[in-house]
Parts: sequence; structure tokens; C-alpha cells
Amino acid sequence: MSAANPVRAVATGNSIASGAQRPRTDRRAFGAGSLGTPTGARPPSSRRSAVAEAAEAGTELPAGCKELRLYNTMSRKKERFTPRADQGNAVSMYVCGVTVYDYSHIGHARVYVAFDVLARVLAAAGYDVTYCRNFTDIDDKIIKRAAEAGEDPLALSARFIEEFRSDMRLLNCAAPDLEPKATDHVAGMIGTIERIIEHGHGYATEAGDVYFDVSSLEGYGRLSGRRQEDNLAGASQRVGAAEAGAKRDAADFALWKSAKPGEPTWDSPWGAGRPGWHIECSSMIRELLGPVVDIHGGGMDLTFPHHENELAQSQAAACGCDRDHMPGGVDFVRYWVHNGFVNVDSEKMSKSLGNFFTIRDVLERFHPMAMRWFLVSTHYRQPVNYSVQALEEASCRLFYVLSSLRECRAALDAAGADGEAARAAAGAGVDAGEGPGGEMWAQVDAALRDDLSTPEATAALSAPLRLVNELTATKKGRKRPDRLQVLAGLELAVSRTLALLGIQVETQGECCMSAMRALCLSRQGLTEADVAARIADRADARREKDFARGDAIRDELEARGVLLMDTPEGTTWQPGVPSAPCGDGDDA
Repeated sequence: MSAANPVRAVATGNSIASGAQRPRTDRRAFGAGSLGTPTGARPPSSRRSAVAEAAEAGTELPAGCKELRLYNTMSRKKERFTPRADQGNAVSMYVCGVTVYDYSHIGHARVYVAFDVLARVLAAAGYDVTYCRNFTDIDDKIIKRAAEAGEDPLALSARFIEEFRSDMRLLNCAAPDLEPKATDHVAGMIGTIERIIEHGHGYATEAGDVYFDVSSLEGYGRLSGRRQEDNLAGASQRVGAAEAGAKRDAADFALWKSAKPGEPTWDSPWGAGRPGWHIECSSMIRELLGPVVDIHGGGMDLTFPHHENELAQSQAAACGCDRDHMPGGVDFVRYWVHNGFVNVDSEKMSKSLGNFFTIRDVLERFHPMAMRWFLVSTHYRQPVNYSVQALEEASCRLFYVLSSLRECRAALDAAGADGEAARAAAGAGVDAGEGPGGEMWAQVDAALRDDLSTPEATAALSAPLRLVNELTATKKGRKRPDRLQVLAGLELAVSRTLALLGIQVETQGECCMSAMRALCLSRQGLTEADVAARIADRADARREKDFARGDAIRDELEARGVLLMDTPEGTTWQPGVPSAPCGDGDDA
């Protein structure tokens, strides 16, 4: 890449030397004035973004790229996505990462699965995505947890970084291209704070703390839509008396925190201390991705205060050359993308309510791909309601999808050379939208490029999977003249869909279906031997013409999520949805 591309040219910060840059993931295989009116820039007259105006004016897409639409939190509407005119097909995406002081919870799974799907869809649409996700590895919560455990704060955060990565691998979230740690970028944060003060938007206290002066910025609150009086009320609840007394205004927020006993510190022009939370993302985005990032994402709860404060910091610190690149001269983010909350049994997830579950709590009982299917079955911007029943239903549905795909593959394999020939010809038809597979793929492709409508994508599988079962399990279907061609198209379309959704069919050489069966039995306190014995009992009852007893055995197993399947080769079983989840209904 040439130096003209800021996405690549500035990606040489100290995080790369410290191992923050990871091998590129080929996602295509998945398929000085005020904030509002800086000198010389037009003010944002409304929430309608300059990006939307340019995109809807007919900006041409790079060759080989497909059109997407994304909901932009800033404009409160879906907008046509276009890369920057001077960047070709390069797209930068920054997603706020975890504060690493504990194991990650299902809310984190929701965020990072959503943006993993977005990265896959962008790549499949022809864009070259640079995906950056940070680690907050120094923070009040980390310091508090480390003190409780008698552990060094940086050692604790390093340990939980690896635990988080392990969880993401299980969920098949591809590793970002960049994973900067806040502690590797403190020098850059100090420089950003210095520019904010120089431009008149920050101030230092006698104690060595530095705060952002919210009142100095016209337009603060335009991302979240909050009024200044709302910010004042909220701030009064978030700060202690000492901090409140040091600030000029209750809504001002910390850029730099002075040293306190037992805390990690760094030297700065204001004395020893450590950065505030919000400054790290503003600084690392500028250092690693340039003055403008195409997509900035995170949970909806980050809209205020974190992303609102990032927006203020980045614009207050921007120099003239930065503003030349910023849409409207004021925005450092082109598309703000936020995902919805996770509720547990229709209540907000909270440790105080006792309904707080870590990712590994869930994965002890459900397959990671079942959890992922559950998450993508709800649109990323909508709240998702977590319950054991919902996980059971997701697991059952995914097993059916994978089972149908297996039967499709088996039929093509059994056809030998004719099956391989059908597979070789399938790509052109599917790409052209021809046949059942092509029609399905066109629906999935359109749905995912329309603000990641994953529920529409999963729903598009229903009719094609019924057709697979007809073509593989009925005499009429097996006699259909174009059977192999249809099966090959469906195999390709379903496989592409699963890849874009990040559903991994094989896990370390083991079929997901085998693991899902084992977990189904484990949740019900059953073994394969138990099920085999009941199948044998049912067979005995049927031979003795005791059909009532045979039906009772079948119903007993079905109530426990074990669905019996009678085939010409004998009786087998697959996971179903139990009539009542095992346990009290609340445990994961």
C-alpha cells in the first residue's frame, strides 16, 4: 500500500511492535474553534450526516464492490455505505473492546459476533477491511479487582486478554487485524490531551488531573441526542465528591487521572498518573487508522458517554490537516454502528439480579455454534432475549440445518462423477440467481447487505432445506431429473450462508452435530446408552403390538429433547426442544 492510504500508512505505531498487529484474515473466504463549527468548516445543520449526503449524491462504488446499507446512529437512519473516494476498496472498522478484569459475558458475545458478521459481509461485498478492536487493560475496575485478588493489575489484565481470545475463538469470531492495548499507547494519549488543552478544550487541576471542558464545545450531545441538562444530572451521579470539586462543570470528564497509591502510573506534563477511559480510543484510532475511521462500533450502551466523549475529544484534538479528511470538517467517524442490549428472561442482565452469565457458563451446556445461531437469529440493533428455552430452540434449529446440509452432501457424494460435475457447474448458476440455490443466495445476499438483516438470512433457508429433504428422502424427489443440479446449488448456497454468518460446520475435525448431540444428552442427564436402551424398549413394544407403550417411550424422550427418527436403516435420534428446560429455567 502506498503512503497515500492512511489506513495502512499510519499502522506502524508501537502496538505493532508489541504484537498488537495480527496476521491479516482473508474474510473473503467467508464470502481550534468549537466542536460544531471549527474554523473554515460548515456546521452540522442537522443529524443528517455529510457521509449520507455524499453517498446519496451517487458516489460510485469501487470496481468489484457491492452496495450495502448501514444504520448510522448519528443520522438515525439507514444510509448507503460508500468507502472514501481516495481509498479504493479499503475500509477501516474500529470496535470498542473489553475492559479485561473478568471473564466475558453474553453481552460481549452479542457485540463481537455482530461485528464479526459485518466484517465478513463487507469482505464478501468486495471491500478490503482493516478491523481494529482494542483492549482496555488499565481502568478503575481492573485496579479494584487486582487489589482484591492481590495481583498486579497489568498481570491480571494480560491473563483476561487471553481468556477473552479463547472465548472468541470458540465463537468463531475471526481475530481482528489490530488488537491494540491501551497501555501500549499512553504516549500517544498524552499527545492527544496536549492538543485538546492547546485548542482550549481541556484544563489541568492543581492535583494533576486533566478534564475535558464540555461547555467549550458547541454540538456536544449530537450523537446520543442528550441535552446538556441531562448530561449534568447524569454526571452528578457518576463522580465522587473529590472529583466533582476539582471540575469546573459536573459534565466535564477525565482525560488524565493523577497518581494514587498502589496504581500503575506513567509520567506526563501534569505529573504521574494514568489516562482516563475515553481518551484511549480517540488516540488509538488516530494513531493506527488515521484521522477518519469508516465504521466505529460497539454496544448501544456506549453511545453515551463513551462514544459521545470520543467524538468530542477527536474533534477537539484535530489539527487542520486532519479536518481536511473529516466529513463536514468535524466528524472523525463516517458510520456509527451500535448493537442492542441483551436481556435475560425479559429482564436486563445484571449481577445484582442474579441473571448474569459468562460466555463459558453458556458454553458448558450449549455448543458455541448454537449460541452464535441464537445471536444472529435476532437483528443486531434489536434487544435479544436470552433464555435457556431460546438456546434450546436455536440448538435444535441449527442441528436441522446441519443435518439437511449433511444429507445434501451425502447425496452428491453418492452420485460420484455426476455429483462432482453438478458441483463444478453450481457456482455460475448460484451467482446468477438461477434455480432454488441461486434464488436463496440472492435473498441472503440482499438481506445481509441491508443493514445485516441476519433474521431474514436465516429465514431464507427454510424452503430450500425442505426441498433438500424432499430430494433426498422421498421417491418423487429422488426421481427428479435435475436433482443433482438442484442439490449442488443448494449445497453451495447454504454453505455460503453459514460461512457469512460465521457458523463453523467442522470444529477441530469434529462435526458440530456430534458435539451438539452429546451436549443435548448432558443437559438432560442422559447418556447414549440410556437412549439406546429406550429405543430398544420401544422396538420390543412395537414388535409386541403394544403401540401405546411405544408411543409413551417416544413421548418421554421427546419431552427431554430427544427426537426419535424412524428410517429404513433403523431408529436414530436428533436433538429437539425439551418441554421444559432442565433445571429451574434460569441457570445457563
